[in-house]
Amino acid sequence: MTLISEHSETDTRERILVVAERLFRQIGYQKTTVADIAKELRMSPANVYRFFDSKKSIHEGVARGLMGEVEIEAQRIARSEGPAATRLREMMTTINRMNTERYVGDSKLHEMVEIAMQEDWEVCTAHMELIAMTIGEVIAQGAASGEFEVKDLELAALCACTAMMRFFHPQMIAQCAAKPGPTIDQMIDFVIAGLSPRARAN
Repeated sequence: MTLISEHSETDTRERILVVAERLFRQIGYQKTTVADIAKELRMSPANVYRFFDSKKSIHEGVARGLMGEVEIEAQRIARSEGPAATRLREMMTTINRMNTERYVGDSKLHEMVEIAMQEDWEVCTAHMELIAMTIGEVIAQGAASGEFEVKDLELAALCACTAMMRFFHPQMIAQCAAKPGPTIDQMIDFVIAGLSPRARAN
C-alpha cells in the first residue's frame, strides 16, 4: 500500500511539473498562478500545495528538470569513447545548443531562467558545479592519456567553464548573440590549445 502511495505521489508531482512547464512556456512564469496549474490538472490549489509549498518550489522543480537534461547529455558525452579533445568540443557545443534552444529561443522560458539567476537558487549553483565537474572529468582523462598537460585539474575545469560562459549562460548567450567576438568553435579551439602540451625546446 505504501509503495502504491509513493508511486502515486511521484506521478502527481511529475504531472504538476509538466503542466507548470507548459504554462510557463505559454503565458510566462510571472503570469502563471498556482490556481492556473491546479485548474489544468483538475485539482484544487490546496492539493498542489500538498506537493509543492510555493510557486517558487514548482519553478525550481521545472528548472531542475530542464537543467538535468543538459547534465545527463554532458555526462553521456564525457563517458563516451574517443579523444578527450573531441569529447570536450562535443560537450561544449551541446551545452550551448541545448541552452540556446531551451531558453534563448523561448522568451517565456528565458524569463524563468532570468528570475532563477537573480534569486541565485541552489538549483542553478548545483547545475553549474556539476557542469564544471563533468568538464573536469574529460580534462582529467585527457591529462591521464597525455593528450592534455594540466597541473591543477580543478583550476583547469574552472578556467574552461569561465572561458565558455558567453556560450553556456542563457542570459549571456542572448545578450552576446549580435555582439562581436569569437565564434564558439574559435573559443573551444582556444580552450583546447590552453590544455594541450607545450612544445619543448631541444
